[in-house]
Formats: sequence, C-alpha cells, structure tokens
Amino acid sequence: MPKTAIRPEPQNSADATFFAVSPLLISPGCMSHFSVYLRQDGEYVLYTSAEQHFTERHRRKLYDHGVTEVYIKARQSASYKRYLEDNLGTILMNENTPLRERARLFHETSIDIVREAYANRLPDNLTQKQDFTRIVDFVKKSMQFLTLENSFKAVGQLIEHDYKTYTHCMHVFLYSSAILQSYDLDEEHLIQCGLGAILHDIGKAKIPEKILNKPGPLTPAERQTINTHPLQGIALCSQVQLSQTAYNCILFHHERMDGSGYPSGLKAYAIPLESRAIAIADVYDALTSDRPYAKAMNPFQVLRFMRDKMFSELDIDMYKRFVQILSGADLI
Repeated sequence: MPKTAIRPEPQNSADATFFAVSPLLISPGCMSHFSVYLRQDGEYVLYTSAEQHFTERHRRKLYDHGVTEVYIKARQSASYKRYLEDNLGTILMNENTPLRERARLFHETSIDIVREAYANRLPDNLTQKQDFTRIVDFVKKSMQFLTLENSFKAVGQLIEHDYKTYTHCMHVFLYSSAILQSYDLDEEHLIQCGLGAILHDIGKAKIPEKILNKPGPLTPAERQTINTHPLQGIALCSQVQLSQTAYNCILFHHERMDGSGYPSGLKAYAIPLESRAIAIADVYDALTSDRPYAKAMNPFQVLRFMRDKMFSELDIDMYKRFVQILSGADLI
C-alpha cells in the first residue's frame, strides 16, 4: 500500500505527473472528478474516466487481480482531495477498508484541513468562512469513526511529535475526544467539543511568530502577549456561529483547577468539562512534542510530570481516565 493516501509520491521523473493511492479509498458509487489509472509495463493505462462512476465491479476486479495501487494525475490531486472530504464519512465507516487505511485518511485529511484554516487565520474575514464550514463538516464526519473500537489506537500510532500549531490542534482534538467519550455525552456535545478542540489555539494566529517560535525563555511581556491567545481566539471566531461549548474550549483551556490559570482564574468545577479535557490533552501533546524552546519528553515522563507537578492544576479523575485510554491503546 502507498505510505500516504493524499500526497503525490513520484517514483522517478517519468512518474512525476501521477501519484499512487489505495483503491480501497475510492468508494463505489460516489461521484468523482478524477480519472483512475493502472500501471502496466511502465505505462499508465486509463481504468475509469472522470465521467464514470467507480463501481463495486471495478473495485472487485482490482481485488481479484491483486491490485493494491491505482494512479491519479497530479493535476487532479485537488479533485481527489475534495472527493475524500466530501465522502469522508462514508469511507471512514466502510468496514471493507482496513482500519489502518481509514486511520491514515483521517489523520492526513485532518492535518490538511486544519493547516489550511490556520494559514488563513480563520476566520479573519467573511471570505474565509468556507474554512470554518470545512472544519465543521470534518468533525461531524469523523466523530462516529473515532468511537469505533481501536480507531484511537490506529490514529494515535500515526502521530508525529514535531510541534506545529495545526498538528497540535489535531492531536488535542484526538486526545480530548477520547477523554470525553468516557463520559455520558451525546454526539452533538462531542461534535461541539471536537470543533472547539480544533480551534482552541486559533488565537495564536494573532501572536507574532517571533514570540511563538522563540527558542529561549519568554520575557514577562512576551508571556503576557502569549496569554492573550484565548481572548484573541474568541475575537477571531466572532463572525461565525459557535456553540457555548466550542467557545468554552477556546476561552478556558488554560484555566487550572487551583485557580492559577488564565484568562479568568476559574477554579475547580467552575471550569467546563470540555475545557478540563482540552487542558489535559493540550499539556500532554505539548510536552511530548519537540518545541522551539524544549525537546520532547517521552510519554511516561510527561504523565509523571503531570501527576507530580500539576496535581493541583488538572482534573485528576480525568487525568486517570486519560492514562487508562493511552494504556489501552498501547500508546504508553
């Protein structure tokens, strides 16, 4: 199988105009706007055109002949990615596709969507509301997949610990969703929590990069600037319709149980449940990732640090649930 379901993977100069994908990710009956090719004797041969439906018969024929890769023209990559987003829910819930393939699709699609949203400083003006809509659609389509047995484990194994704001937000979405699924919450609440998790650091789009990426300790003034990002995030999202649950995730994810957090100094269970979950996910992902000013710690070190040094700051019952979730998924 190809290592990635989305990014072009040219093998030599002759292959540079095509990229390989798994045929398992092309859902029968879904309208596509790209052509599918096979490779035979070094040549690319048209299998289905953009005007055709890729049917179950097409996929069965490939399976019977042991074909594990098909090819799409690089210039149609945008159409392929749009197809994946449009049909994400169907593909993720298709039990005929191996879980590892669906997990890779979830991981790569989420990173693409969040990276583009943060690059556009969502939603800095009304013209970027399509980015917000993409995120909402993604969360809705992926939440059911994340409730499947072993889905958290499959996606968790793909996480790379190189800190970027957009990958961090995707990881926080994954971790906090797993935590919150252990509570008796309805699907809509989980969706709103997921939306808030992805957007929790959107306010950092308003923080100068020289501060965000500073390799050394921050000055008090720089720390004060960083600490404005929850409020900056609320301001950025004022032009789109967010639920109170999603706002809670953005505004209160740096609040601490002992009242030492910001921006409001809330204490204990005055901090909303979803905000407490994101606080744990946020700390864990940050400390297990390489950042400009600190190298990553291993998961055991981070969990020990959270238990010993942040005991009064975090929801300890929720922390214990998170440890059990990570252990059950073989991620620690």
